[in-house]
Order: sequence, then structure tokens, then C-alpha cells
Amino acid sequence: MRKRAAGLSAALLGIVLGLTACGSDQPAAAPADSAPASAPAVDKGNGKLVIWADPVRTAALKPFTEQFGKENGVTVEIKEIAEELQNQFLTASQQGSGPDVLIAAHDWIGNLVQNGSIDPVQLTAEQKSAFQEIAIKAVTFGGQTYGAPYAVENLGLIRNTALAPEAPASVEALIESGQALKKAGKVSEILCVPVGQEGDAYHIYPFYSSAGGSLFGTTASGDPDPTKITVGDSAPAFTKLNELGKKGVGALKTSLGNDNTIATFASGKCAYLISGPWAIADVKKAGISYDVTAVPAFDGGSPATPFVGVQTFYVASKGKSKALAQEFVTNYVTNPDVAMALYNADPRPPALTAALDQAKAANPDMGKFIEAGKTGIPMPAIPQMAAIWQPFGVAEAAVINGGDPAKAAAAANKAITEAIEK
Repeated sequence: MRKRAAGLSAALLGIVLGLTACGSDQPAAAPADSAPASAPAVDKGNGKLVIWADPVRTAALKPFTEQFGKENGVTVEIKEIAEELQNQFLTASQQGSGPDVLIAAHDWIGNLVQNGSIDPVQLTAEQKSAFQEIAIKAVTFGGQTYGAPYAVENLGLIRNTALAPEAPASVEALIESGQALKKAGKVSEILCVPVGQEGDAYHIYPFYSSAGGSLFGTTASGDPDPTKITVGDSAPAFTKLNELGKKGVGALKTSLGNDNTIATFASGKCAYLISGPWAIADVKKAGISYDVTAVPAFDGGSPATPFVGVQTFYVASKGKSKALAQEFVTNYVTNPDVAMALYNADPRPPALTAALDQAKAANPDMGKFIEAGKTGIPMPAIPQMAAIWQPFGVAEAAVINGGDPAKAAAAANKAITEAIEK
């Protein structure tokens, strides 16, 4: 059965060429011998494979799901879920009305496993070796592989090279450059990084980690330990954020959030933007000359560590066609052609190294973001991570607005601990 994907490549390539050349959603006909004669028959379940995904992935996957349905003699339905995908999936799973396959972020794994809603994915060692190492690490939970990864994403420093020709070697060098540009009237902001009124732990984490901050202790195996919340021990890191904020150099502002940060950079009002590959389309549209490098660390600090996110195919534990779902996830969507179609629909670095090589050849930015994420860590997939965001954000916004770092760290730690212990 594992050989089945290799026989699909020619047909899949035809689909990808059709997608990229003319936008057609009609798949190419499969060769009569696309599946080896010796391949075991796939258990077709109830004769239907149901997939849930967001709007972007739904459009990209449609031709491939149609092809898979024809080759296996089943009906494939993709349901587009625009909002609250995780909650809708969990509810439907409990009611027995959920899909067979779910496409979502890797950091949902802990919650999905805790709720008994996904099964391990049966990837072979050879299949795993075809992915970026961090992608497989991200989808591994409790020693088992719970998803087939297809895209990797992390933050980097996007720089307006007309304003800042050289990449800053440190946070201090970045601030100094931004201050000089602002003083000269060339920009209105020292740095563009989303904070917002409620804080933003995701975007600030590279600075926070470089300043010695952490969220959890670690287990003996190196995984995040939810019994050890370390935000309260990270007052020095919050102090660094305070120094970059309102009563310090003014580089971090709650007036800059996810709704206006990329636009501010794209309009030339700041030379430095901390964001991910999703920002590049707007930057290119604005005609900005840019480069992508790693988020710098503080002088003498720890490495700036961005979170790495991985988009993943899951097999639902309560699906009506579980064997068919395993076949689709392990032997079909692990094909580079499918990965490239998803990449073309939403350009983020593919998890498969073969597809990543293709993406890098067409768009060097993809390789630059991968390089920028080399010091990164997978976003913690433990369910307790959900308790981090709001209290951390409140503390972050408070210190950036001039609040006391020690008090903010202690309050966040208390709120996080209470939320986890409920």
C-alpha cells in the first residue's frame, strides 16, 4: 500500500499544471495502472470520504480529492468551515457527525487527543524522513505521530532594504537604526510588530525568549511541562519589553496590532516588520524592496526563538471511513505535487523537503523563512497552552504601556495557573 503514492505522481503533476496554468478545477485522467496491481484493496468504509478544511485549502484540494475518489471508487466531499473549525470539529466528533479527515494547525493536537477525536497517522520511517525534521517533531505527541504535515511557518524580520540596507545584528542595532530613520523623518515607527491592546504572545515571543523568558518548564524528554508555569520567573524578560515600550525607546506600541502592522510597513512608515510568509503578498504589492532574515537577539541574550507552526492533515477517530482516511492522509497527500498545489494556493514553506526545494527555486523567500526559523521551536501542542495567551497578552500590553514588569509577570502566572487547575 505504501507504494501507491509513487504511482500517482504523473497524474498529480498533470493536475498541478492545470491548476497553475489555467485555473481549471477538473483533474487529469489517471493512468490505468496508477495503482500497482499488487496493492491491497483499500477498505472503502461507507463509500464516502468527508474532509473538513478552511476556504483556502478547500479550493486547492478539490481536484486532488476528485482524483482520489475516482481511483478508489468512492465519493469525496470537502466541507468548507470558515469559522470556529476546532470547536465545530470537536462537537461534531462527539455527536458522530464529524468528518473523516481534518486539516488544521499542529498545536491543536493536544486538545484533539485529549478529547479522543483523532487517531495516530501510520507514516512509515521512510515517509517521515521525507519531511523537515521540525515538522515531524511538531506533529508528534506522547510518542506518536498524529498528523501528516504539509506546511511550516514561522516569523522572520522583513526589512525595507531601501531604508535599511543591512540586517541588524542585534535588537539594540535594530532599535538604533529605527530611531535614526525616525529622527531623519524617513519613517514614523521604529519597528512594526503586532502588540495590540490585548498583547500578542506569538509575535513578541522571539524578543521575550531572547531576554530569557519562558512559558513552561520541561519534562525529562524535553517537552513542555504544564505543571511548571515559568511566566512568573520571567520578570527580567518583561523588563526588556518594558524598556522597548512607551516609557522606554517607544519601539513597541499597543496601537500597532494585527489589523494595521503589515499595512504600516507596506506604506513605508517603518523599516522593520516582524511577521511571517503571509505578509509577503502585501509587501510585494506595495512595491517595497525587501529582504527576510532571522529576528535578531538581544546583545548577550539567548537566541530569539520564534514559534514554528505546522499545518497538518488529521485522521478523525470517529470517522465513518477511517481506513480510507488513513490511505488518503498517509499515501496521497504526502505526495510533493499535492504539497505544491497547497503551496500555490497559500504560499508558506512546504513541510516535504522535495516540495520545499521546488518552492525555494521559484521563490527564495521560502528558504529565507526556513533559515529564519532555525532557532525556532514548535508551538507547544499541549492543551494547557490555551491558558497562556490571554494572561500573557495582558501582561505584555501592561509592561509595554509602562506597567511594573514583576507585578505583571506574577499576575499572569497566577491567572495561567488558575486556568489550568480549573
